[in-house]
Amino acid sequence: MSRSLRRGSIAAIAAIAIASLSSCAASTTPDTLQIKPDNAAATLGTNLRLNNIVLVTGVGTSGDYTGPANMVVNISNTAGTPAELQSITVGSATATFADAAGAPQSSIVVPPGGSVVLGGQGNPSASFSSASVHVGGFATATFAFKDGQKVDAQAGVSPDSGENGRGLYKGFGPTPTPTAAPTKAATPSAGATATGTPSAPATPSAGATTAGAPVAGATATATAPAAH
Repeated sequence: MSRSLRRGSIAAIAAIAIASLSSCAASTTPDTLQIKPDNAAATLGTNLRLNNIVLVTGVGTSGDYTGPANMVVNISNTAGTPAELQSITVGSATATFADAAGAPQSSIVVPPGGSVVLGGQGNPSASFSSASVHVGGFATATFAFKDGQKVDAQAGVSPDSGENGRGLYKGFGPTPTPTAAPTKAATPSAGATATGTPSAPATPSAGATTAGAPVAGATATATAPAAH
């Protein structure tokens, strides 16, 4: 085989190899494989973005669950005007908002060119008193803003891992309601008569006749016979 033919064969093999590598690279891109993040995200228009949408239930919860839950989400706003989140609903449950100090709020304001994180210590919160979800699955959460924009997102449902547990959402779940301490029985005051205890018998006054006993100095009914 001449040198020119050998060079041509090598060039052809190299071209095929490059083409194969290019096609493999294209097939492993996220767009091609439709890879999606573990936590839900949603976009509203060109300015609002909701990231890492997770509904956190109580410590140790699993399976079908109905009870308190907290929404965790990062909302960013690239517009030049503030955005106002007015409600979050999951099924028939609607969240109540509070600021970082726990004071109730009617809405959550996302500043222009900034972001707000809901959930976690030092952040505003969105809490559900009772939501019916499946822990380990997804729940449809609807976010509605003041300007009329609304979006549905499939929020992941994860339990709080508790004080001694490990996990991404440790401390993000609802705070357990403290149990009221049992009321201690009242102690009767000194000198008070306990129920069912008989009182001490009264002492008869001087000179009073005791039932069945003759009074001192009284004449007996039977008279002694006179002496003959």
